[in-house]
Amino acid sequence: MPELINTELTVSELTSLIKQTLEQGFYGLKVSGEISNFRPSSTGHWFFTLKDSSCAISAVMFKSALWKVDFSPKEGDKVTVTGSIDVYGARGTYQLKCDTMEQSGVGELLALLEKRKRFYAEKGYFAPERKKVLPVRPKRIGVVTSPTGAALQDILNVLGRRAPGLDVLVLPAVVQGEDAARSIANRICQANNLLLCDVLIVGRGGGSLEDLLPFSEECVIEAIHDSSIPIVSAVGHEIDWALSDYAADLRAPTPSAAAELVSQGYMESRQRIKEIEEQLKQTMLHRLVFFEERLRRYTSQAFQQRLEAIIDKRQYLLANASNNLVLAQKQLLRDASSRVESAQRELQALSPLAILARGYTVVTDDTGKLVKSRAQAEIGKQVTLTFIDGKRTALVKE
Repeated sequence: MPELINTELTVSELTSLIKQTLEQGFYGLKVSGEISNFRPSSTGHWFFTLKDSSCAISAVMFKSALWKVDFSPKEGDKVTVTGSIDVYGARGTYQLKCDTMEQSGVGELLALLEKRKRFYAEKGYFAPERKKVLPVRPKRIGVVTSPTGAALQDILNVLGRRAPGLDVLVLPAVVQGEDAARSIANRICQANNLLLCDVLIVGRGGGSLEDLLPFSEECVIEAIHDSSIPIVSAVGHEIDWALSDYAADLRAPTPSAAAELVSQGYMESRQRIKEIEEQLKQTMLHRLVFFEERLRRYTSQAFQQRLEAIIDKRQYLLANASNNLVLAQKQLLRDASSRVESAQRELQALSPLAILARGYTVVTDDTGKLVKSRAQAEIGKQVTLTFIDGKRTALVKE
């Protein structure tokens, strides 16, 4: 670098020297700080300020490097960036040009969570055989979450749509910060001690790994493990996780998904009712079509024809019955006449007149008594002889 004392320089020359000095002397930097004044531009670049307790520096991360960041930065995030100093000559300003960005302490935090996860896994807290089955149609759902968070509204919206009659009990808890873990654990214990619900949803919306840390604290894991009420862990978005996901009886990728899981039985019942309703409609429709078809047969003309056919058939049967009745009556009369004639012949055969007609006579005395023997016909006594055609009086001489 040339001697600059008493050397006359233009602004551009001075800026060029500063740019060369800073950019060549400050590269491969690794800087930690808190994001402030975060301003994503319409072109896709990120502009922000990186600060600590006493100083701040402008920073930029160009669109071409954003793919390396696996989280969404926001105001107040503590991050560690790598990069170099970039001088913007037009304004005579410098800034930190970031090549990578990660959340501060993430590596240590992940190591801590992994160690804690192995510890409780060895104790059997995450064993599948310890998982409780969720009730098919719970009567009351308990929700342990922030009463002002979007997660609660998502849960209530889903339950209101899928199971409108389901009772929902909100157990408000702090879900971020130093007191969050104890607040969550206390609510879980309270729900169990007072038997407040049939199933518990424990969770919150998305956030950084540090934001979700309370759901991985020991007191929360112990409370979930000791719970007699089935618990659904619903922490963050699908890519987020916490140790409560492993300790709970069921893990839901989001709070909305947790509400869908606990209300699945009601949805299946509603679907079954709809299917039965549709079956009933189809059955009734088929029966209506069937009876309408039958009803078409009974138009006035068709009904008249059918009625005439019935009458003709009945008249035919009546005529046959009348004819049969007359024939039967004649036969009965012939049979009766034949029996009368036979009886008459028998009577005639037994009649005394018939006997007289064969030449016999009836002899009676003067008192009208029959003379049946020779002794009764005394000589000199007068008797009466009855013939078939009349009587004669005779005197017994010998």
